[in-house]
Amino acid sequence: MSDTVVPPGIELGADTAPVHNPYTGEVIASVPTVEAGAIGGVLQQARRGRRTAAALSRAARASVLERAARLIERRAESFAQLIVSEAGKTITQARKEVARAVNTLSLSAAEARRNAGEVIPFDSYEGSEKRQGWFTREPLGIIAAITPFNDPLNLVAHKLGPAIAGGNAVILKPSALTPLSALRLVDTLIEAGLPEEIVTVVNGDADIAAAIVAAPDVRMVSFTGGFATGEAISRTAGLKKLAMDLGGNAPVIVMDDADLDEAVASCVSGAFWAAGQNCIGTQRILIAHEVYDRFRDAFVARTKGLRVGDPLDERTDVGPMITHQAAAATRAKVDAAVAQGAVLLCGNDITGALYTPAVLEDVPATCSIWQEEVFAPVVVLQPFTSFEDAIEQANAIEYSLHAGIFTSRLDRALNAARLLEAGGVMINDSSDYRFDAMPFGGFKYGSMGREGVRFAFEDMTQPKVVCINHISDVVH
Repeated sequence: MSDTVVPPGIELGADTAPVHNPYTGEVIASVPTVEAGAIGGVLQQARRGRRTAAALSRAARASVLERAARLIERRAESFAQLIVSEAGKTITQARKEVARAVNTLSLSAAEARRNAGEVIPFDSYEGSEKRQGWFTREPLGIIAAITPFNDPLNLVAHKLGPAIAGGNAVILKPSALTPLSALRLVDTLIEAGLPEEIVTVVNGDADIAAAIVAAPDVRMVSFTGGFATGEAISRTAGLKKLAMDLGGNAPVIVMDDADLDEAVASCVSGAFWAAGQNCIGTQRILIAHEVYDRFRDAFVARTKGLRVGDPLDERTDVGPMITHQAAAATRAKVDAAVAQGAVLLCGNDITGALYTPAVLEDVPATCSIWQEEVFAPVVVLQPFTSFEDAIEQANAIEYSLHAGIFTSRLDRALNAARLLEAGGVMINDSSDYRFDAMPFGGFKYGSMGREGVRFAFEDMTQPKVVCINHISDVVH
């Protein structure tokens, strides 16, 4: 990584933080940490970045983002290998994430050029006939971006791309478990022409994160992660904008008229992609009782056929979880559900950080794996007796990102889209489908703002109105 990652004047912590390969357990890199006491230097650098970013033309911002996208595209395999090494995604999944990051940056470049504001029809209001004007979209200033481990490249791109497009400076705190992809992305942006001071990367603990969040200079915090951290951020942030992509517990409804082969294949992928470490991963599958046995048997058979192992092996379907501790905690949750009466149909074995995908039925509604986000390759099967029953079960959780339904009837699909309390409803698809241009975020508890490049760009900018009063009708 380049020396510009830690700007001059920012005091490093006494130690470096090791980065481990989740599959092998070996240390693959160490990154310098920044202590909470160094917040003054971090903010000083960010203030310089704010002035530099605001002075960049839209054309310059767009060119940097587009050049960075092309550099990543040319180096796609190297980026994918890095994602595998630090996050444990399979090589196939990592390549897809790289392709999505290229798209995210390209969309950001387009937004820099396109989303400049609008003309305001002042003369359409009585009393304003002699006025005309417009509004522009201006940068907020300094944005704090806090990112998770599960998409270490693309979820960083989803914060940096729109922020840069909008003319902002960014203080980036990547996950301590997966900082390397973020650092390489920042290096690539700098290589593409981004002034170094615009993005300040901070690796460190919760204390430095809290100091960043609390700083009055920071005008927005964009966070992707868990509910507990999100709540802590909201208590600390003070008067600033918050955008939070928190957890989910995605339901998918399978109606009796669904294409069961397609539903099984999509739900297996949706449940176990990225070893289930996916906030929109399919967790609860609600199945019409008429087809429950057929779906269950086919789903379990397909799950048992998944290959769990080395993420660099092209044949692997499920790689390791992020840590050995995460795998052990998942097994403990499943064991607790079984002790409460759930039936384990397959899986729940661990070897190091590898966890064999688990499928359960008859899970009591009081179990944590029914009520909470499991963020692991665990799925619950549950029959329902009517469409209304399915909707009620799907909506029973207090937070929601995505939901899905499989049906051949258009009326059912549209009714589900209307009734499901979710930020996105996927019809004849699993809950984990996401396109990087669409608005993305949650419903109900903890929902704040939307990602998706256009929507994040608008969150990260503010309108400025310009109004001209023609005080004379005389033409000179």
